[in-house]
Amino acid sequence: MKALSKFVLPFVILAIILSGCSFGGDNKGTDNNEPSTLKVMYYDEGAFFQEYGMVFSALHPNVEIEVISNQSMYTGDPKDYDAALDKLIEEKQPDILMLTSDQYKKMALDNKLYDLDAVMEKEKYDTEGLIPGMIDYLREEGGGKLYAISPNFYSQVLFYNKDLFEKYQIELPTDRMSWDAVLQLARRFPTDGEPKDRIYGLKMGYNEELFDVASMFATSEGVNFVNAAQKQMTINTDSWKHAIQTALDAFDSKALFFESMNNQESNMAQSYEDYLLRDPFVSGRLAMAIGDSNYVTQIKQASSNEKLKDKVIKNWDLVTVPVGQQNPDQSSMTSFNNLFAIKADSPNKETAWEFLRYVTSEEYARVKTKSNNYGGLPVRTKYITDPEGRNFAAFYNLKPSNNNSYRDFEKLPQSFWGEFRMAAQEELQKVKDDKQTVEEALGILQVKGQEMLLKEDPAVPEEAPSTEVNTTVVE
Repeated sequence: MKALSKFVLPFVILAIILSGCSFGGDNKGTDNNEPSTLKVMYYDEGAFFQEYGMVFSALHPNVEIEVISNQSMYTGDPKDYDAALDKLIEEKQPDILMLTSDQYKKMALDNKLYDLDAVMEKEKYDTEGLIPGMIDYLREEGGGKLYAISPNFYSQVLFYNKDLFEKYQIELPTDRMSWDAVLQLARRFPTDGEPKDRIYGLKMGYNEELFDVASMFATSEGVNFVNAAQKQMTINTDSWKHAIQTALDAFDSKALFFESMNNQESNMAQSYEDYLLRDPFVSGRLAMAIGDSNYVTQIKQASSNEKLKDKVIKNWDLVTVPVGQQNPDQSSMTSFNNLFAIKADSPNKETAWEFLRYVTSEEYARVKTKSNNYGGLPVRTKYITDPEGRNFAAFYNLKPSNNNSYRDFEKLPQSFWGEFRMAAQEELQKVKDDKQTVEEALGILQVKGQEMLLKEDPAVPEEAPSTEVNTTVVE
């Protein structure tokens, strides 16, 4: 795929220029007759130019782009990435920073980023057509101001097999269904037959651990198991009891399929066609599946194989992922992984802004949707469509949720997540084996988790939250 793009992209660029298409409006903020250098911090130079830089450079020939790889941050001592990032920025002085969500929040708080609100208002930047809720989401993450923007987004949707619903006379899924409603639909499909041949109601994802499935339900309702900012466990609640019981009932129904089930046959010799059909949704044996835009590519790839054209699902569509009852217009499965920000003291703010405007433009989105979507979908939604009329609006119909199970996790002991997840798996396995109740498991996890939160703190400051553990079940 990468090799092919080396030949395809130059022709795309040439076609764009010859057609007279205008990218980025009237190029306000840059003088095409004035040479300038733009330093961009990114993963890799080749990847950057393939994804963004080639067309931008063709349209702005006097802008010399220097890509500064951030990979050196992840070598050596991995304990302090913030310090490594600060060192890299200090030494290389990039104009544009590619940041994770946590890095963005920290640098915004430290006033190290350029406020985009003012330039967007001055340049009359068109926010219509952007994925709903993105600007508000990033503004909230930035402490009330917008300091970064993302060219692409990732989101999960619910794919469904129309033929199976029609065969078993079950009503089709709809947008904004609750998890309970989707699970009820899944239970109505038959569960008999051998695993490699039978019908499944719902594919949840890759991991079939009870804690991970329950976490998916809890997160949709805005419920977290720990308050990281206060270092206080919050798992022993009625909300978590409901989430775990819902997951238990779903497991007991035998309606669920997990990607890990495919690993049971991973050691067996398989043809390429077998590999393409190993997903039961692709082969027509799965009623519903949670997946992202890459699932569309997977279905198309299998459909284009001449040997499989009669075996691959054809009559499928999609709706939004299941939502929480408290926030039915939000999804915790929408994310913005690559955030572009301008360094506050950059001497090339105008050129940097021109680049940000280009990678969030309709023109970039049109080019992006003609290539693969491995880097996510473009934040301009106009071109996220399906020629066969499927409901691709499901990818962006829900606003991103600011409730994040990993919020402020950098404030926790580094060993906490791994240790607590292992403890949760152990205690909840006992629940699955009928060796203890849900209430008992939650009480134990509340205590164990609280001990883990404080383990690396040699001394607890006076203003720290109380370490007294409440083991009662509360609302």
